[in-house]
Amino acid sequence: MQRLPTHIAIIMDGNGRWAKEQGEDRLYGHLHGVESVRNVVEGAAELGIKYLTLYAFSTENWDRPEYEVSGLMELLVDTIHNEVPTLNKNNIKLHVIGDVNMLPDAAKNELTQALNETSANTGLNLIMALSYSSRWEIVNAVKQIAADVQEGKLVNSEITQQTVQQYLTTKNFPDPELMIRTSGEFRISNFLLYQLAYAELYFTNTRWPDFRKENLYTAILDFQGRERRFGKTGEQIKEKEAKS
Repeated sequence: MQRLPTHIAIIMDGNGRWAKEQGEDRLYGHLHGVESVRNVVEGAAELGIKYLTLYAFSTENWDRPEYEVSGLMELLVDTIHNEVPTLNKNNIKLHVIGDVNMLPDAAKNELTQALNETSANTGLNLIMALSYSSRWEIVNAVKQIAADVQEGKLVNSEITQQTVQQYLTTKNFPDPELMIRTSGEFRISNFLLYQLAYAELYFTNTRWPDFRKENLYTAILDFQGRERRFGKTGEQIKEKEAKS
């Protein structure tokens, strides 16, 4: 419990394949994936994790079959509406990153209401990446930085890594220390490319609808067994730990 990651990010993959293995439609998998979200969020909150980011819908997902996208949006609206009382009960604060302007009005309205209703909560920060892609985020940040330089708000020679971070959608959150991807794929899939620079990556064959808090604990234990060096040597890290 002394070495828990402050921020965990999860690519929730495998809903469609799980449904196919059950002989069902892809939306059946997404529906059961909601149960996993509920269980894992609960597990993270119980442990005292401060930040949990879930990759719920990428900008590339808009290119999926129309029936699946519309079904996902309906599921999103219903889930947000139904889960707000539970979030409040567990002191969980909801955040959203991504191009939410692309979402249907019903989804935007439910999101706005949920963000407002959970804004005073002080426990787990649950960050939903919706209509999100890291390349979109970085391009957007570059455009904003260029505009501020042009307007004299920024001096080009003084731009640092910290400056760039302040223009990302995640500016109010620390970078993830642990990134989990389910379903056996070994890709980051345009997810938090800048923020995952020094994150520990954990891949599991478990499909997302089968992923539960016990699987989360396994990933955290794996994380705790790793030596995080940030470009330094193992000896330097041990020396620093001994001093602290």
